[in-house]
Amino acid sequence: MTQSDPSSRAEEAVPPGDGPAPGTGVSFVMPVLNERRYLEHAVASVLAQDVGGPTELVLALGPSTDGTTELAMRLAAAEPRLRIVHNPAAHIPVGLNLAILASTHPTIIRVDAHSELSPGYARRGLETLARTGAANVGGVMRADGRTPFQAAVARAYNSPVGLGGGSYHGGTREGPAESAYLGVLRRAVLDEVGLFDETIRRGEDWELNLRIRRAGHTVWFDPELSVTYWPRESWIRLARQFRATGAWRGELVRRYGRRNGVRFFAPPALVLLVALALVIGVLQVTGVLSGLGALIASLVYVPLAAYALLVAAMALAPGRPADPVRTPRERIWTLAVLPTMHLSWGLGFLGGILRGAGDTVDASRLGTRNTPLP
Repeated sequence: MTQSDPSSRAEEAVPPGDGPAPGTGVSFVMPVLNERRYLEHAVASVLAQDVGGPTELVLALGPSTDGTTELAMRLAAAEPRLRIVHNPAAHIPVGLNLAILASTHPTIIRVDAHSELSPGYARRGLETLARTGAANVGGVMRADGRTPFQAAVARAYNSPVGLGGGSYHGGTREGPAESAYLGVLRRAVLDEVGLFDETIRRGEDWELNLRIRRAGHTVWFDPELSVTYWPRESWIRLARQFRATGAWRGELVRRYGRRNGVRFFAPPALVLLVALALVIGVLQVTGVLSGLGALIASLVYVPLAAYALLVAAMALAPGRPADPVRTPRERIWTLAVLPTMHLSWGLGFLGGILRGAGDTVDASRLGTRNTPLP
């Protein structure tokens, strides 16, 4: 299945410097699956947005097992601006398309149930759309954590060492961008280029932004836009998430080749280095490799030692000025979090490159019936 057909409500493309501005109607769209812990706060951050015009929030509700469905229904019953469409497939791009097709306003703002919009986010996004003439505007993803583990993951997200330094992980310079986190989008452009590609389970935003740029439109980064993101709460969920994300990035490389940034190849290179070091280590211990050959082969340990020092430095680094306190447990978790992110992503990437992502899904989104609230 390819990307969904555009809605019949196609509008004319908006010329630069014209179009959505404060006072224009906005449709927020949010795919939801097993997000009972976060949904209420995410919804509240959306409903608090003031754009000087009508707003709506369309939830694409997947078949949750943790009480999310019941919570979403209660929220919708109490709030006329909140509507629900059902997403039985549970896939993010499918849910986004269903929500967009059910929406009614000329500006679409994507929201994640694992995130919270900062005050004034929507109004600023509309102003930037009008000022720049861009088709899609995104801002900074500021990860945060409530537990020592989640805080360690958040610091890795916010660091170039953790996720490769994309602009939306901490950039400060406004301008054209390759992609956008979440996004404030012109509906007319979505109708023009097509909606999200439903064959892509992860990285669907990057692919959509590629089509937007190929159509001659601009994707814009505005560091004044800020979204709080809450990472996965456990080591196994983090590993599953990053393996799936890596697999789909590998799939995108298969499809689009060199259009993917060089930074995406660092984690798989680390995986290959670790595998090579293990093989050489076994050969050295068993005596198969000795003498000068063993000495030369030992050079493979040098970049791994440098990586270990980098991880240790991240664990020992002081906190940010806005959040200077780092607990011992958070520092210890950092020693596990960074390699987990890199190696899981790299393993998934190699699998995606070699055989494609196939039906790989983000298993970290699958919940249990008795997930406790924090």
